[in-house]
Amino acid sequence: MPAAAAALPASLTELFAAFNNLTVLIVGDVMMDAYVWGKATRLSPEAPVPVVNVSRTEQRLGGAANVALNVQALGATPLLCAVIGQDQGGDQLLELLHTTGLSAEGIVRSAHRPTTVKQRILAHGQQLLRIDSEVETDLNSSENADLAVRFGQLLDRTDVVIFEDYDKGVLSEVSIQHFISLARQRGIPTVVDPKKKNFLAYRGCTLFKPNLKELREGLKLEFGDTDADRPHFESAVSRLRELLQPEIVLVTLSERGVFVENGTLARTYIPAHLRTISDVSGAGDTVISIAALCVALGLSAPVTAALANLGGGLVCEQVGVVPIEKQQLLAEAEGVGLTL
Repeated sequence: MPAAAAALPASLTELFAAFNNLTVLIVGDVMMDAYVWGKATRLSPEAPVPVVNVSRTEQRLGGAANVALNVQALGATPLLCAVIGQDQGGDQLLELLHTTGLSAEGIVRSAHRPTTVKQRILAHGQQLLRIDSEVETDLNSSENADLAVRFGQLLDRTDVVIFEDYDKGVLSEVSIQHFISLARQRGIPTVVDPKKKNFLAYRGCTLFKPNLKELREGLKLEFGDTDADRPHFESAVSRLRELLQPEIVLVTLSERGVFVENGTLARTYIPAHLRTISDVSGAGDTVISIAALCVALGLSAPVTAALANLGGGLVCEQVGVVPIEKQQLLAEAEGVGLTL
């Protein structure tokens, strides 16, 4: 049973202190985000393309590994469970995990698929090109078996499981249902950050967090994001509940905030707070990390959504994919008068 099944925190200070006692298992697609910065002052004589003189390069953890960084930044202990290649990208990823103090015990290495690497070429503040090295095929039987073993070994130390799906093949309908079943047998909640391919595979999860685009694509329904489309949106959420039967549905609405309902409480719309938006990259990773910790501690759906909404907005004020700052989030929550 998860260690978090104690009395609910009575204040925001107690809540943020309780984060430190949680362990989070994150299963899904990890990747490397590589950046090449330089100057482009001329065109190549070989083709009509800019020549970039490189000034610096950087590798960062991406995908499920960025979720782990957010969980770590909030004070909890993240455990990654994923499959990477036996290649340079995999070596760099393991080195970064070590550097950032993240455990690699749940990482499976395979000779049959590459590590997902997204390399961005930037000059003068603009992205000129992105090069993706990846496959999106499902794991083979051996890789699936190895992943299941690692998941099982880590699960009993876990207070909540995050499924971080980027449609790169690590998660499949069969493995998803197996992992959710194992977690439910142990009373461990499961929260999901879905993508299109496995959207309807997460039956019986605790919290399901799509954005509007994922909700439309996953259900093959069309609706807008204005108040006039609210009945169609809420009908889509009802359809989602019929199909997946999650305890909580949390939908991020971009600049319009978030929507949450848990099947019994009234539907709750939480508006976004006015901010200077610099970059929305990584906001979803922050939202799912905060939501997972709140679910592990048994917080109500509206409070979970409100805190996750605050965190997602805060990281949008930063340039690039950056984890949330815990003390800044606490100060923000206190500043808006959030109560548990």
